[in-house]
Amino acid sequence: MSRSPRPDPGPWAPFRGGTLTDQSTVPATGTADRDLRTFIAGLPKAELHVHHVGSASPRIVSELAARHPDSKVPTDHEALADYFTFTDFAHFIDVYLSVVDLVRTPEDVRLLTYEVARELARQQVRYAELTITPFSSTRRGIDEIAFMDAIEDARKAAEAEFGTVLRWCFDIPGEAGLEAAEETVRLATDDRLRPEGLVSFGLGGPEIGVPRPQFKPYFDRAIAAGLRSVPHAGETTGPETVWDALEHLGAERIGHGTSSARDPKLLAHLAERRIPLEVCPTSNIATRAVAVLDEHPIKEFVGAGVLVTVNSDDPPMFGTDLNNEYAVAARLLGLDERGLAGLARNAVEASFLDPAGKARIAAEIDTYTAAWLAP
Repeated sequence: MSRSPRPDPGPWAPFRGGTLTDQSTVPATGTADRDLRTFIAGLPKAELHVHHVGSASPRIVSELAARHPDSKVPTDHEALADYFTFTDFAHFIDVYLSVVDLVRTPEDVRLLTYEVARELARQQVRYAELTITPFSSTRRGIDEIAFMDAIEDARKAAEAEFGTVLRWCFDIPGEAGLEAAEETVRLATDDRLRPEGLVSFGLGGPEIGVPRPQFKPYFDRAIAAGLRSVPHAGETTGPETVWDALEHLGAERIGHGTSSARDPKLLAHLAERRIPLEVCPTSNIATRAVAVLDEHPIKEFVGAGVLVTVNSDDPPMFGTDLNNEYAVAARLLGLDERGLAGLARNAVEASFLDPAGKARIAAEIDTYTAAWLAP
């Protein structure tokens, strides 16, 4: 059968300055490894933890920076590679927010959204739940109706042209406090504003100094309006933050949840309740949430029976993409093609896609894998 070429490991990789190491972008060194990467490149997938602005490619960041020359973000590709070398999670947040500041008009929003969809389609992503932080745009003066129109126009165009189905998660930027929470839940629940593609409600940004329980009233309102709860938790703090997300925010999936491995009772709870973890291995290394890739707890999660999905988080910023994250997971978990297909089915199961849509993508995964493995 015809097989796709080996995917590029990511537009920034490797960063100078050591943000990514040889172990985080897994090279294909032998025939079997190359074949596995080729299998991954063609594997139909769903992605559940990927950020809107964080998915801006070098080309788009450069174009946006050129549109807004007062920004401190460089336009030169080589200078951008240095700029996106993070010293720790706090530095990553600072750099991330500087890119957020480049998205200032509805035209910027539409361009970014459409190009993110193009990149997802290139990786055979059939369905993605894209995390969007509308507060970051509306507080910069973008009209809220124009913002919603821009993301919806890009969503519909992308589905028509690329076949990739996009849905939205509106998230609270935790560092901006309760003002941002109030604005985000208003934008997410006002029938005049709420976009058709919105399915879930999240909480991102730094965890240290941003306790999860304070956001309970806002999540309660979002859940009452029919949105699903998907907060980040346990990325740079301990398992108590994951418990808070479950108990106070009604979390149905956990973004990252990296520290869950330190609490056997929590792992058992996640496994028993079938609460998925949105695992982003390379991101955790780049932000120093995990010291080295071989210490990543994904193996402990799988061993405990937790439903694990693999995602790219802020892929161009971390020099990765979803295909590379599947290759990373294959090495850490010792997966072959069948194991990788199972990982892809996990994401479909954990998604908020309708049952018919889930069945369609799962069948496509199975058909692709059977054809690949056929004599």
